[in-house]
Amino acid sequence: MRERDLVGRQGRFIVEGEVTLRLMASQRARFRTESVLLAPERWPGLADVLDALDAPVYLAGKTVMSAVAGFPIHRGVLAVGLTGDAPEPAALVPPPPAPALVLGLAGLTNHDNVGACFRNAAAFGADAVLLDAASCDPLYRKAIRVSAGAALITPFGRLPAGADWLAIAEALALEPLALSPSGHETLDAAPPPARALLLLGTEGPGLPAGLMARARTLRIAMAPGFDSLNVATAGALALHRLAGATGRLAPSLASSPAPSPAAGPDRRGEC
Repeated sequence: MRERDLVGRQGRFIVEGEVTLRLMASQRARFRTESVLLAPERWPGLADVLDALDAPVYLAGKTVMSAVAGFPIHRGVLAVGLTGDAPEPAALVPPPPAPALVLGLAGLTNHDNVGACFRNAAAFGADAVLLDAASCDPLYRKAIRVSAGAALITPFGRLPAGADWLAIAEALALEPLALSPSGHETLDAAPPPARALLLLGTEGPGLPAGLMARARTLRIAMAPGFDSLNVATAGALALHRLAGATGRLAPSLASSPAPSPAAGPDRRGEC
């Protein structure tokens, strides 16, 4: 079962592991489960999910599962998802004047990085992720796994080949923010906009020079002599900054009221 024959051709994708199966079966997922393949010993722990699914469930020993799937790291849980119709970007972004935070991936061809970016987008409450035509599919099995299932619940859309990121941002009333080590403003000092499109480029070349020349550019301050971060790490820092400015993040423990003497010692800092 070659994944390249499924993704982008038959409208199907592969999900592996309990966490991702539960997310795909949840109310938050936009995708439908077509079928499930389990090792028999995994059935009892997933009975609550499987009973609610409108999909056939097949049982097979792990040797058979590995022979069917072609890889041995599925942990006895596999499912086929159906992509359905892809939404238009405008349908994913809250209309103005509501706050909006959108992550744009430009030319990201590494499945680990795309999966990690989706995980970050979910963690910091981004409204959607937009990918250009050159970026790899977030529903590729490895990308889903690295995203911890976030690719199944985070709204995302694909731009057509040759689409202009700045025109997309204008049409959606978003301010484009291009993240690069050569950015003109530092992330911590730049006032975050209420409606932002955070653009990340592939590692190495980064974002196209023409785009950088037309967008507001941000950089992350680093120690002297080094200016390189993994794209997903850099994106996480920027998303945290932008999300915090628009009140998307849950209150931290540090902001909780101090415990009264009667409540005993505060052990929030203990491991």
